[in-house]
Amino acid sequence: MPIGSLTSASSDDTTGSISKSGLSGILDGEDWRRARAALGTALDPQGNGATVNWDNPDSGAKGSFVAVGRAYPADSRVCRAFLAELEQKGNDRSMQGTACVEKAGEWAVTEMKPWKKT
Repeated sequence: MPIGSLTSASSDDTTGSISKSGLSGILDGEDWRRARAALGTALDPQGNGATVNWDNPDSGAKGSFVAVGRAYPADSRVCRAFLAELEQKGNDRSMQGTACVEKAGEWAVTEMKPWKKT
């Protein structure tokens, strides 16, 4: 399934615009294309929950996504929680989020925040 965005929409968004606080605000171009494909694979409700890695040898950016738990219904959509790791130019980030399949069949991230490993 394609992914429309890896950003979190704020409750203040009355025009349907999407804030740049998620991964799409960090990644662009080819990095973004590769990360988006990996997240879609990781979130597939039929998937086994395995970690899906991505990298871009040209920029040196890389990362991974793993679904946390099973897909679940919420507000007439299928949703799934995930963890993300991102390495970009010496800046490592760990994030956790939730994405849901929208009516058009694209994944949209509904929540994204930093995640601290324990």
